Amino acid sequence: GKKAIAVQGYDVVSYFDGRPTQGFDKIQSENNGVKYYFASLANKERFDNNPKKYVPQYGGWCAYAMGIDGSKVKIDPRTYKILDNKLYLFYNFKGTNTLAPWNKEETSLKIKADKYWNELIK
Repeated sequence: GKKAIAVQGYDVVSYFDGRPTQGFDKIQSENNGVKYYFASLANKERFDNNPKKYVPQYGGWCAYAMGIDGSKVKIDPRTYKILDNKLYLFYNFKGTNTLAPWNKEETSLKIKADKYWNELIK
């Protein structure tokens, strides 16, 4: 079957450099059945050495929606936040940017999102 491609092909390592960059399908790794594309071999190596650090939270689904009701909502790869050295992604379409309400209630939303996600992956 067709493997899922993480974060629409964006290089997850590049977020930690503050510059989300589209990866290349020629430079890829696999983690938990998901393909990750990288913008450089150096980034692929950083990922391979410590995938846990770079894999987005909540399976790459919108962190805000996960915190509201545990639903899996698509994200805009350019709407993100690094929090406690983890990557969080957000829905941002049709004038709705969920990063703003997330920032307002981050503490409670994160607790709920963690709880919902742990239920989903059981």
